[in-house]
Amino acid sequence: MTLNRAWVLARRPEGAVRTSDFAYQEEAFAAPLLAEGEILVRTRIISCAPTIRNWLNPPERSYRGAIGIGEPIRGMAAVEVLESRHGQFSVGQWLTAVAPWQDYAVLRPDAAAVPVMAIEASVDPVDAMTLYSPNSLTAYFGLFTVGEPKSGMTLLVSGAAGSVGGMVCQMARIAGCRVIAVAGGQDKCRWLEEEGGADVAIDYRSSDLPAALKAASPDGINIFFDNVGGDILQAAVDRMAPHGRIVLCGQLAAYDSNEPAAGPQDMMKLVYGRIRMQGFVVGDYADDYASAITSIRRWEAEGRLRNRYDVRDGFRCIPNAFVDIFKGRNSGTLIVRI
Repeated sequence: MTLNRAWVLARRPEGAVRTSDFAYQEEAFAAPLLAEGEILVRTRIISCAPTIRNWLNPPERSYRGAIGIGEPIRGMAAVEVLESRHGQFSVGQWLTAVAPWQDYAVLRPDAAAVPVMAIEASVDPVDAMTLYSPNSLTAYFGLFTVGEPKSGMTLLVSGAAGSVGGMVCQMARIAGCRVIAVAGGQDKCRWLEEEGGADVAIDYRSSDLPAALKAASPDGINIFFDNVGGDILQAAVDRMAPHGRIVLCGQLAAYDSNEPAAGPQDMMKLVYGRIRMQGFVVGDYADDYASAITSIRRWEAEGRLRNRYDVRDGFRCIPNAFVDIFKGRNSGTLIVRI
């Protein structure tokens, strides 16, 4: 008998997410009859992305469809096609897609909010889930399309040791920016300065952040790539140079809170500073993914872009791996191989 294992939402997190918020289930699996446009896939690798935390909130607080109690958790995954009634995808192909945390699932690519993408046969699936993943594409489009960097600008990145932040630091260095990184822990800051593209890395846990930012940015900050929000966002607003840009990618500081993510305390600083704040989602740029991946592949081949990731193994460890993201116990993109 074939089993379909799943991790489902047992209860909505109150405050910090815990492994007890998830429940393990398994049931007998038999391949269903597919409708036109559907594919049956087997999950091979899942990505533990902080944004999933938003989908665990009640419907009124979830910005892209709350996961119901008892429903499988979902997130970006590398999946193998077992059966297909979709003209674009064939049996044996590996794809990246938003898929449930379970062994087998039926997907409808044409209805997917995040594009389902084929993994080229020459590409390692781990690279597809890290170097060429939506996280890297988020960094690319957030920086170059929203942030519009120019050589000589000062750029600040929060959550800089994470999957998106680490890529932003390196891409900003490639663009000729002076990079200030904010992360939690001396080991992460050391990596950011030695290998991750940062000119200055600030440990927010042990530093007076406003004072450290002032010392690191005597002429102000031209671009702030914000993955965290909260106190770091406020400190950055206070240091923005005139006509600066704030790229709103995530609000990690608010993910474990029961309150909505707070904005800057004094909006007049933005008015008189002529500061632009803009949110974005990577799916808006799906038509340009190929050109972005071409650039990322070239930079990696030239040794200008490092792929930093953290691999865990085993279906049972998925909730622990996900919680580690919020404890800062990961080194780069955290993936779990099933």
